[in-house]
Amino acid sequence: MAEPRIFTSADELRAGTGDPLGPSDWLEVDQKRIDLFAEATGDHQWIHVDPERAASGPFGSTIAHGYLTLSLLPSLVPQNMRVEGMRMGINYGTDRVRFPAPVPVGSRLRSTTVITEVTEVGEGVQVAATVTVEREGGDKPVCVAGVLYRYYF
Repeated sequence: MAEPRIFTSADELRAGTGDPLGPSDWLEVDQKRIDLFAEATGDHQWIHVDPERAASGPFGSTIAHGYLTLSLLPSLVPQNMRVEGMRMGINYGTDRVRFPAPVPVGSRLRSTTVITEVTEVGEGVQVAATVTVEREGGDKPVCVAGVLYRYYF
């Protein structure tokens, strides 16, 4: 497993701004994961769940939902960075999310994270970071997301 960078204070988070964190370990996206995501979200479009039809489609196989790729961030990002010793931490949201390339079934993905800004919010700090998810052997990232976390120390 990849060794994450561990932050234990707002000052350490500020000091880490701009540093590339990661990469995470590779995570395989198989058809079972895609099918389970389709069940959970109700998105059963054939490019995701019909391997036979998708084989003759534009991608040559089924592909993961973009939001499935985004939903992997909670398992990938902690391999890049972890915040410890806080009273509470929350996922505050996203600013911008793009899916520049598809994720064909069987792809292996990993992430890197860069803290872009740390700002005071009430009794805590808001950490803005850019998470880039790449596909093994791919030319372009499969997801680039601006994420926001809030930590209260």
